Amino acid sequence: MPSSAVPRPSRRTVLATGSALGGTLLTTGLPTQATAADRAEPAANPSDPWRTVLDDADLVWQRMPTAWYEGPFLGNGFLGSGIYAEPGAAAKAVRFNIQHSEVQDHRPEFGSLFGLARLPIGYFTLEPVGAITGLDWRLVLHDAELSGTITTDTGTLAMRAMVHNDRSVLAVEVTPSAGERGFRWVFHPADAISPRAAFKPLPDGYRGNPPAEVTDHDGVTAAVQPLLAGGQHVTVWRERTRGRTRTLYVHVAHSYPHTTALDRALRSVRAADRLPYSALAVDHRAWWHACYRKSFLSLPDARIQRFYWIQLYKAASAARRDAPVMATSGPWLEPTPWPNTWWNLNAQLEYWLIHGSNHLELDAITRALSEFRDNLAKEVAPPYRTDSLGIPRTTDPHLVNGAAGTLTGYGVGVPGQDPPTPEVGDLTWALHNVWLSYRHTMNESILRDVLFPLLRKAINYYLHFLEPGTDGKLHLPATFSPEYGGNSRDCNYDLMLLTWGCRTLLESAELLGIDDALAPRWREVLAKRAPYPTDTNGFMIGADIPFAKSHRHYSHLLAVYPLYEVTGRTPDELALIQKSLAHWVGFEGALQGYTFTGAASMSALLGKGEDALKYLGELMTRFIQPNTMYKESGPVIETPLSAAQSLHDMVCQSWGGVIRVFPALPAAWADLAVHDFRTQGAFLLSAARQDGTTRWVRLFSEAGAPCVVRHGITGPVDVRDGRGRLLRYTDIDAATLQVTLHKGESALITAEGDRPDLSVMPVRPNGDAPRWGLPLSGEDAGEEVADVLGDDGKVALQGEVS
Repeated sequence: MPSSAVPRPSRRTVLATGSALGGTLLTTGLPTQATAADRAEPAANPSDPWRTVLDDADLVWQRMPTAWYEGPFLGNGFLGSGIYAEPGAAAKAVRFNIQHSEVQDHRPEFGSLFGLARLPIGYFTLEPVGAITGLDWRLVLHDAELSGTITTDTGTLAMRAMVHNDRSVLAVEVTPSAGERGFRWVFHPADAISPRAAFKPLPDGYRGNPPAEVTDHDGVTAAVQPLLAGGQHVTVWRERTRGRTRTLYVHVAHSYPHTTALDRALRSVRAADRLPYSALAVDHRAWWHACYRKSFLSLPDARIQRFYWIQLYKAASAARRDAPVMATSGPWLEPTPWPNTWWNLNAQLEYWLIHGSNHLELDAITRALSEFRDNLAKEVAPPYRTDSLGIPRTTDPHLVNGAAGTLTGYGVGVPGQDPPTPEVGDLTWALHNVWLSYRHTMNESILRDVLFPLLRKAINYYLHFLEPGTDGKLHLPATFSPEYGGNSRDCNYDLMLLTWGCRTLLESAELLGIDDALAPRWREVLAKRAPYPTDTNGFMIGADIPFAKSHRHYSHLLAVYPLYEVTGRTPDELALIQKSLAHWVGFEGALQGYTFTGAASMSALLGKGEDALKYLGELMTRFIQPNTMYKESGPVIETPLSAAQSLHDMVCQSWGGVIRVFPALPAAWADLAVHDFRTQGAFLLSAARQDGTTRWVRLFSEAGAPCVVRHGITGPVDVRDGRGRLLRYTDIDAATLQVTLHKGESALITAEGDRPDLSVMPVRPNGDAPRWGLPLSGEDAGEEVADVLGDDGKVALQGEVS
C-alpha cells in the first residue's frame, strides 16, 4: 500500500546491517545463504532448469585442440589441468598439463616474477597405440568432468576425467578397445624455472632449480622437485587396472621450507586409488551440483548464455576461499611473462562475478589480504611502515613482492620521489573487492576485522603525501596511473581511490561505533581534495598528462566504474562520463579484451543496453578464444570472468543503496530469468521478464538492511510477503519503491492484480548458435535447442550425460 514519497536513504544508512551475522571471517567464513519459513520459493518445475542450461552450455570438441586457448580445462582452485594435443605430435599423443596454484619458488632476492614465480610442474601424455584420427569430447559442466572418445587407426579410447573437488586428485579413466589396450601414460617433468625466462632476460645470479628426481614407492611413482631455496614440490601418480578399464590418479603437493610434500602426496594418491572412478566421482559431483544452484541466469542469446555458465564453471575451477588468489592464468600455468598475481586490475576483475552469482565461497581476496596483512607493511618504505600498508603491482600468494629486484627494498613507490612508477592505489582498489564482499553479505566481521583496519592504513599512506596548494585544495604529488606511462600530479587513479577510501572509512567508522582520531582528516580530504583533472575530452590521466593515446586500462575512470562515485547525477556529470568513455575507446591500437568489458559495464551504468551488448560483441569477436579463454602476450583469464560481471551489470545493479532490476537490457533480450542473484544489502533477487515486460520481482533479505528497489514494472503494483499478504511500501518514483524487510523476510512485487508463474525456467533462445569448444560446425545447434525446450517453450527433461 503506497504512502507519500520519502527521501532516498543515505549511503551511510544503506551500509548499515541492522544486526551482525556473527562469526569471524577466518574461522566461520562468510555467511551461508539464510532460510526462513516465509521465504517464497519458486514453484517446482517439471524438470531441472539448472541441468538444462548447463547441458546446453557444455563445450564440445570434434577437432583436436592444439593449445591452452582451445582445449578443455579442469581444476579445483589448487590443481589444474589443461588438455590439448602434444605440440608437434598431434596424431600421436594428448597432453594433460599438471599445474598447481601453490607451487612457487622462494627466492625473494630475484623479485616476484623470477624468484617468487609460480613454477611449472610438467605434464602427462596419453599415447595411443595407433595414430589419432578423430575425437569426440564433451566438457560436462554439470559434473565438472571431461568425457568422450579418442579414435585411432587401431581402435578407440573411451575416456573421462576430473580434478576431484575435495581430494585434489586428477583422475583419468580410460577404457580401450582391443586394438588400443597397449596405450600408455608418460610423465614429463618441466624445468623448474620461472616461465618469464622465455620472455625476459634472467636477473644476474638467477638460475633454474635442479631437475626433478623420479622414484618408485611400492607401485606409486613420484617426481620430486627440489628447490634451491629449500622445500620441494612433488607429483605422485599411480595407474590402477579394473577389468578393461585403467585409471590414472595424480596428486601434487608443495612444501616450504620443509620437505614434507612427498609423504602427503603419497598418502593422497593411495587413499584415492582405492576407489574406482565412479565411486570417486560421487562427492565431487555433489559439490558441483550444489555450487551451480546458488544462482540462476537465462537470457535469449544462446552464445552469451553458454559463455556465462562456462565462466561460473571456470571461476569455481580456478578459485576457492582458501586457495591462493588467482595468478594471471589461474591454476593452468603456461609459458607466460606474468607468472604471478597482478594487483593493478587482474585480481580485481577475476573475482567480481562471485558477488552477484552468490559464490562468496570463492573469495580468496578477502581471506588473503586478512591473512597476510603483515606483509603489506613491508611493501612500503620504512618510514611509513608503522601506520601504512600497500600492495605492489605483482606479488606471490603470500602478498610478497621480493623488493622489486631489491632496487629499493620495498615494492610500493613513494609519491613524488620514487621513479619510475610509484603505483600507489592497488591495495585500495583490492580493498574495494573486500567492500563488495561485505556489502553483498552484510557480514560485520568483514567490515570490522578486514576492511576497516586495512583500508585505514592504505589511505594513511596517501595522507603522508597530500599537500595544500595555492588554490586551497589538497593535491597529490606525482604517482603512476597503471600502464599509461609517465607520472602525474593529481593522478585520477589515485584521487578517485582516495576519495572512495575516505568516504568508506567515515561510513564504516560510524557503523562500527568507532570514534577514530583520523576522521577529521578524512572529512578534510573529501572537502578539499583537488578536483579530478579533466579537459575537453573528459577525464585526464592526471593534471600533467591528458588522455591522448590508445590505452587498454580504465585506471583514469575508476570513479565511474567500479566505484560508482561519478554516476551521471547531473547533466554535466552525465556528459563527462559519455565523452570520457567515447574518447577512451575511440583510440584503436592498444585496446584489449577488458577494455570492452569495462566499456560494457559503464554503458550499463548509463542504462545503454544496446551499447553494452555491442561492446560484449566486440569482445567475443575479437578476443575470446574457442574454449572462452583469453590471451594477450600470454594466457590471462581476468577478461572473460569480468565479461560475466558486465552481464551482471546489465541484469542487476545495486550501488548507492538502490537495487536496479534489468537496468540495461538490449531490446533483443525480451525474455530473461534470474534467481537468487545476490545484491548489495544481502538480498537475493529473483525476477522474470517476458515479452519485454518485467512480470515479477522477489527479494529475500538475509540481513534486514534497507530495501529500495527500482523494479521497472509499469503502473500500480502489489507487494506481498512470503505468505501472500500485502505489505506496506513507499513509492519513491513511478518505478521505485521502498519496503521494510526484516532478516529472513521476502517481498514479491507484481503488477496490481497480476499472478504470474514464479517458476524458475530457461528462456527460449532467439536463434541458433554454435557451442564453445571446437565443434565440426554449428549445424547441430538448432537440434540441441529443440531437445532442451519442448514445443510449448518449457523445459524438457534431460537425461544423464555419460
